[in-house]
Amino acid sequence: MKLVTAVLSVSCLAFAQTSPTLYEGARLIIGDSSPVIENGAFLVRNGRIQAVGTKGSIRTPRNASRVDLTGKTVMPAMINSHVHIGYEGFSAAGDENWAPENYSPENIADHLRRELYYGVSVTQTVGSSPTDSSLQFQKDQAGGKFGVASRLLFVPGMAPPNGGPDAILLRGTKVTRAVYEVSTAAEARAAVRSMAAHHLPSVKIWVDDRRGTYPKMTPEVYNAVIDEAHHHHMIVQAHAIALEDQKAVVRAGADVLVHIVGNEKVDEELLSLIRQHKPYWTTVMGLSDRSEICEHDPAMDPLMEKTLPAKFVAAVSASSCGPASAAYQTREAMLANNFPKMIAAGARLVLGTDAGISARSTFGIADHHEIARYVQLGITPAEAIIAATSRPAELLGLKDKGSLRAGKSADFIVLAANPLESIKNSRKIEKVYLNGVPVDRDAMLAVWQKPR
Repeated sequence: MKLVTAVLSVSCLAFAQTSPTLYEGARLIIGDSSPVIENGAFLVRNGRIQAVGTKGSIRTPRNASRVDLTGKTVMPAMINSHVHIGYEGFSAAGDENWAPENYSPENIADHLRRELYYGVSVTQTVGSSPTDSSLQFQKDQAGGKFGVASRLLFVPGMAPPNGGPDAILLRGTKVTRAVYEVSTAAEARAAVRSMAAHHLPSVKIWVDDRRGTYPKMTPEVYNAVIDEAHHHHMIVQAHAIALEDQKAVVRAGADVLVHIVGNEKVDEELLSLIRQHKPYWTTVMGLSDRSEICEHDPAMDPLMEKTLPAKFVAAVSASSCGPASAAYQTREAMLANNFPKMIAAGARLVLGTDAGISARSTFGIADHHEIARYVQLGITPAEAIIAATSRPAELLGLKDKGSLRAGKSADFIVLAANPLESIKNSRKIEKVYLNGVPVDRDAMLAVWQKPR
C-alpha cells in the first residue's frame, strides 16, 4: 500500500514574499540521501524554493535580494509525526501543570509555536485530540487565526473502553472524549468509516494492556481496523510496546509501528517481519529518558532554558536527576541492542516525540533530544536528519515539505554549526524560516517570558 497565549504578527498565509531572495554561501543539507552542497545557494520566490545549487550556479533575477550565509549550515525544517498536544500548561512564573482544563485552541497554538521556535514546521497530534475541535483548529489555522506557528496535523485514536492512553494522558482524553472506544469488529469498521467521511488520512490504535492493567484490543478488532482503513486508503499507526504485540500488528499490516521494545531483546521473528513489511517506525524513546538537564551544561547547550522559566527547569531537575535506577540501566541496554537491529532490518525511522505528556520531553525541545538519541544508538547524523525531514514528509503525504529542493516550501533552519559533525549542532539555531520568511523567535520568547 502506498502511504500517502498570544497571536504573533501575521498569518502563515501572508508569509509568502513577492520578490526573489538568493541565499548563498552556506553548507546545504538537502534532507534526503542527496550529497551535501558545500558553498551552496538557493533561490526563494513567493515562499517556495525555485532553484538549488552551488554558489554562482543559479541564474538570479535582477531584482533579487541576497542573503550571505557564509559559514552557516542550512537544513530543512523538521516534521514531528507524533505528539499529544493541548494538555500541558506553562507559566512564566515557573509553574507547570498537566490537566484537561488546559485543552484549548490558544494552548494548542502555544505548543505549536514552541515547536516552530525549535525548527519544526509541521506537528502531528496522534490519538489524544477530539475530532471535531481538531478539524476546526486546522480550518482556523489555515485561515490565519493563530498567526505564525507549526502546522497542525491530526490523527484520531481508537482503543477498547477504558483502554488505550497511559494514565496521564487518559485523564485528558476521558474529559475531551478524544478516543473512539470500540469493542467489536463492527464498531471498529463503523468508526473508521466515520473518520474516512471527514477525509482523515490516518488512525491510531492502541494494542497494549499496560502490563495487564488495561483491557486489550483483540486481534479481531485491530484486524478489522486495518482492513477497513486500508480500504479507505488510510494509514494505521499501531501503539505496541511488548515484543509479541509488535509482531502481531506488523503481521496484521499496520503501516506505522509506534514505540521501541524496551524491556526485552527483539528476536529473529520480529526482525523477519520488519524485513518483509518495512513499516515506518516512530520510536518515541525520549519520554522515558532522563532529562537532559541532568547531563548538559546550560551555558553550552541551553536547550530547555531558552523557552522555559528557571523555576520550572529547576523543578524538572530536582525530580529527574537522581541516580539512574537498575530498571533504567536495563532499558538502556535493551535500546542499544534493539534499535540498530530494527534499523538494519529495514524499519523506516520517522521523528516522533510523545511531547505533551511529561515536562522532561516537551514541545520543540524533545525533537532535538530524540534525533540525538538516534545517533547515540548507532545511525549517522545524516540519517537522523532524514528521519526528521524528508521521511516524515513522505509518510504524511506532504509533497511540498521535508527537503531543500526546487518546488518545495521554503521552510528551513539556519544553523551556526554543522549537525553532520555533531547532531547536537541542530540546536544552534540562528534563524527559522517558514514559507520563505524568517520567524520572529524573539517575539515568541517575549511572550513566554512575560509575567502572567
